[in-house]
Amino acid sequence: MTTYEIAKEAYANYGVNTESVLEELANVPIAVHCWQGDDVGGFERPDSSLGGGGIQATGNYPGKAKSIGQLRRDLEKVLSLLPGKHRLNLHASYGEFGSDFVDRDQIEEKHFQGWVDWARKNQVHLDFNGTFFSHPLADDGFTLASKDEQVRRFWIEHEKRCRRIAAWIGRQQGSPCILDTWIPDGAKNLTVDKFGYRAILKESLDEVFAIEYPKSEMVDALETKLFGIGSEAFVVGSHEFYMNYAIRNNKMLCIDMGHFHPEEDISDKLSALLLFDDEILLHISRPMRWDSDHVVLFNDKIKMVAEELVRSGKLATTHIGMDFFDASINRIGAWVTGVRSMRKALLFAMLQPLNLLLRYEETDNGWAKMALLEMQNTLPFGYIWDEFCRRNDVALDAELIKLVGDYEKEVLGERQ
Repeated sequence: MTTYEIAKEAYANYGVNTESVLEELANVPIAVHCWQGDDVGGFERPDSSLGGGGIQATGNYPGKAKSIGQLRRDLEKVLSLLPGKHRLNLHASYGEFGSDFVDRDQIEEKHFQGWVDWARKNQVHLDFNGTFFSHPLADDGFTLASKDEQVRRFWIEHEKRCRRIAAWIGRQQGSPCILDTWIPDGAKNLTVDKFGYRAILKESLDEVFAIEYPKSEMVDALETKLFGIGSEAFVVGSHEFYMNYAIRNNKMLCIDMGHFHPEEDISDKLSALLLFDDEILLHISRPMRWDSDHVVLFNDKIKMVAEELVRSGKLATTHIGMDFFDASINRIGAWVTGVRSMRKALLFAMLQPLNLLLRYEETDNGWAKMALLEMQNTLPFGYIWDEFCRRNDVALDAELIKLVGDYEKEVLGERQ
């Protein structure tokens, strides 16, 4: 018997059909984020670098992508090492602007045609994000909630153009483009007029969303935040603000794992939100301390999120996007490890004997439920994962260190 056949039989003893699981898992899309490859720098101008607005990337590991061509080559390498279906999450600052500087209130569809063509060639769909950081008009910590009318008008125009571009992308690719809106607006210290700032943000959003696009083309998501670097005391777009705004205005909520207290259980929020929301967007990261977006690992918090999506039956209506960046290690390896870890978590959750667990819970057999959950940790999960990789024609985990190392020598080393 092969290792997969051994594992298949072991799971069948608990009523789990591994063949059905592997087929379903292959069709769950995970959005790979473009900004891991260049430390969230973007390509707006030759000297583009990460600026203010609650974003930081630490480290200076060799091999950073310094052009769109290099970034695309890196992404193609990453995609070749990822099993399953994927999308690409693109920030507005990653357009192809040529030698002329194009400010964010002037971006157009033509600046992203190259990405649409590249995505079609590589059989992935695109999602989009407005870029509300690393800009002089974001230096004081406020964008859409700014009390400076000139600043606010600039960012409103940027967001309007982002929505228009997202709808255009959706039409081009024949799949709705999710536009996620995250702004860094907030204050480092005590704020008196919290109500006033939130009223301004509501007014800005109302204007931005006045134009409606078909959901077949684009879907709006609003990303919540509890705190951030430089906004430790007050965040305008808090969880409560966006949750209420989204429900009242038929928008999708985005929950980012790194935007809450590190000890907060994000998975527990999902059953409450998905009971009322048709769809939800998740940004998966690994928070360790204050607003950190570490490379995702196959750990308990990631597994708990995946388990809740599967147990609630809402996996099909949940959009999963990755959101981490680490400039201190090989960026290709970071990408591959993070995305594969999320896929592993989904597989682990889908292999749970859910019907048997529910039966134990509903018959008040708490110990049997606990014992079965513990037993899952020692079932041959790794053999199922290896089989999934084989069926998707990608490398096994044991091969990754060599493959990523070879790419570093052959490609990344040339960028020194």
